[in-house]
Amino acid sequence: MTLGILGGVFDPPHNGHLALARGAIERFELDRLLVLVADRPGHRDVTLDGATRLRLARAAFGNLPGAEIALDEHPFTVDLVAGGGYRDAWFIVGADELAAFARWKEPQSVLDEVRLAVGTRPGYAPDRLEEAVEALGRPGRIELFELVPPVEVSASAVRQRLSREEPIDELVPPAVAGLIAELALYRP
Repeated sequence: MTLGILGGVFDPPHNGHLALARGAIERFELDRLLVLVADRPGHRDVTLDGATRLRLARAAFGNLPGAEIALDEHPFTVDLVAGGGYRDAWFIVGADELAAFARWKEPQSVLDEVRLAVGTRPGYAPDRLEEAVEALGRPGRIELFELVPPVEVSASAVRQRLSREEPIDELVPPAVAGLIAELALYRP
């Protein structure tokens, strides 16, 4: 059984996250996709509490084949994968996360446990990706795959639009937009 893990704060989940999940499912023929919502991430602040972000993630990813969505109590990825419970699973990240991966807590320990599946998009500087892979010194543990079609969106852009009371329908899955509206999230 091939397992993929997509972790994040999902504040909120958007179409880029969904494209990354779908691309990884297809490219790596994943039987199971574990979507983990970081309850209290050790690397950044979040706007919403973990339970609310979990509801949003379930709305975003709940219809994907083999998807399981859960709250992750670990502040850092290395804490999650330590001990081998996810040995050789595909840990799914975007190209921007690969570029920052060397600054993660104990990146080599993460690579000891899981392989990185890195979703790239056309136009993302290939030399930056090559530099990041070379800096980690573990090319056999990292595989790039292209997201087609590319999706240009960020959670901060979604939050900014919502704070200005602008529509977000083209940025997030319909179920996420509906839940955000229903709960009046990210509003001024």
